[in-house]
Amino acid sequence: MTVAIHDLDAYIEASRPGFEADLRTIVEIPTISMDPARQPDIRLGADWAVAFLQRMGAEARIIETAGHPLVVGIWRHPDAKRTLTVYNHMDVQPASEPGWTTEPFAFINDNGTYRGRGTTDDKGPALTAVYALRYAHEQGVPLTLRILWEFEEEIGSPNFAEALATHRDALATDSVLVSDTIWINRQKPAAPLGLRGMVTFRLLLETGTKDVHSGLVGGAARNPLAEMAEVIAAMLDARTGDIRIPGIYDEVAPLSAEEQAGFVAAGFDPAEFQRVYGLKGLRHQDVAEVTRRIWAWPTLEVHGIVGGYSGPGVKSVVPPTAEAKLSMRLVPDQQPDVIIERVRAFVAHLNPDIRLEVGGKLEPYKGSATGPYATALRQAIAFGFGSEPAFVREGGSIGAVVSMQRYLGCPVMFLGLSLPEHGYHAPNENFDWGMASGGMKAFVRYCEAVSTLEA
Repeated sequence: MTVAIHDLDAYIEASRPGFEADLRTIVEIPTISMDPARQPDIRLGADWAVAFLQRMGAEARIIETAGHPLVVGIWRHPDAKRTLTVYNHMDVQPASEPGWTTEPFAFINDNGTYRGRGTTDDKGPALTAVYALRYAHEQGVPLTLRILWEFEEEIGSPNFAEALATHRDALATDSVLVSDTIWINRQKPAAPLGLRGMVTFRLLLETGTKDVHSGLVGGAARNPLAEMAEVIAAMLDARTGDIRIPGIYDEVAPLSAEEQAGFVAAGFDPAEFQRVYGLKGLRHQDVAEVTRRIWAWPTLEVHGIVGGYSGPGVKSVVPPTAEAKLSMRLVPDQQPDVIIERVRAFVAHLNPDIRLEVGGKLEPYKGSATGPYATALRQAIAFGFGSEPAFVREGGSIGAVVSMQRYLGCPVMFLGLSLPEHGYHAPNENFDWGMASGGMKAFVRYCEAVSTLEA
C-alpha cells in the first residue's frame, strides 16, 4: 500500500494542537526516576500514559516491575504478519542546574519551540511516534504496532531486563525501533548503529576522623585529596583522554575503514560541535579522531571530587576523607565486569586504602547498516526530512537496547529526533515542531515499509 502524502500532511497539521497539549501535560509531570520523592509523579505519569494511549485508539496497560512501571500500548490489525515495537522512555533527569531561564516543569510553547525538562529526552519523540502509529493504523497499514515506554531509563534500566524476561511472550516482536538518539545537526539526520556501554563507580579514601589544622599536622598527615588526585592522574591522560589502566583497550573491536570513512562523510563539524555544547576547546580537532573518540572509543570521565573545605576563601585544614565520582563509556566488545576488575586492580595497586564502589553498568551495542530494516530506515528518514541519514554510532548508552536484543531476539534500529541544541540532560531543554512533524512522516513511512517485508 502507499500512504497518501496529502492526507498525511493534513493529518499532521491537524494534529498539532493535540500534540502540543499532550506534550504540555506530560512534561509538567516531573517523572524523575532517580528521586524517591517523585515516585507518585512516576505513577501519575504512567497512569496518564495509559489513558493517553487508549485515547489514541490503542489497547494499553501497565506492567509492574520491582521498580518503576512499564507502559505498553498496542494497535492490532487482522491481516498483520509482523509486529513492530517502538521504544521510548518517559522518565527524565533532575532539573537542578542553575542555568535554567524558565521553570523546568512549566511547559512553554515558544512559536513551535517546546521548552521544559523531558521535551526532547524523551517525551517529545515518544508522543511523535504515537501520533504517527495511530495514523498508520487508521490507514490500514497491516502491522501490529506496539508502544513500549519505560520509566527507569535515566537510572540505567535496573528492572527492564527482568520485566522482558518475565513477559517475553506478551512482548514478542519482529523488530524494535528506538527513538532516543541525536542527529549530527539539523541539516544532517543521523541513525546510530552502535551505543557505548557504561560503568559508574566511586573511589573512597579515609585517612583521618576529622578536619585538622594544616599548620599543626601538615607535612606529616596524609592528605586524602592529594592522594586521590594522584590516583586519578595515573588512570588518565587528561590532555589526550587516553586511559592508562592496563588492559582497558584489549577487547576493543577494531573500527573498519568503511565505518571510519562514514563517520567523516557524515558532515560532523568539530567547530560546530564545540559551539553547540559550549566547550572552550577540544582535545582533538581532526574530524576522524573526534568522531572516533566520541562514538567508538572508551572513555574515563571524572564527574566530581568531594572532600575538604568548599566555602569562600581558603580554610587551612587537612580533611579526613576524599571521594571521586567517575564513569567509563565502553565500546564493542568490552564487558563491564571485566573492565571493573581491571580498574579495581589498578587502583588497589596504586593505593590499597582506596575503596571502589560500583554503581551502574551497561553493555555496549552494535547493529548493522545492511538488511531490510536499514533500508526501510533510510527511506523513512529521507521521506520525513528530505535527506538520507548518516549511519554513525552514539556516544551515549541505552541499557534497554541490549536487553531488548537479548530477550526479544530481534533487530533494533534507531529513529531519533533530537538535535545537539535541544539540550539533552542540560538546562533549557527543548524540542520543536519541525522535528516532530518530520518525525511523524518518517515513522509512518517506516511502518509502511516494514509492513511489506516477508513474515
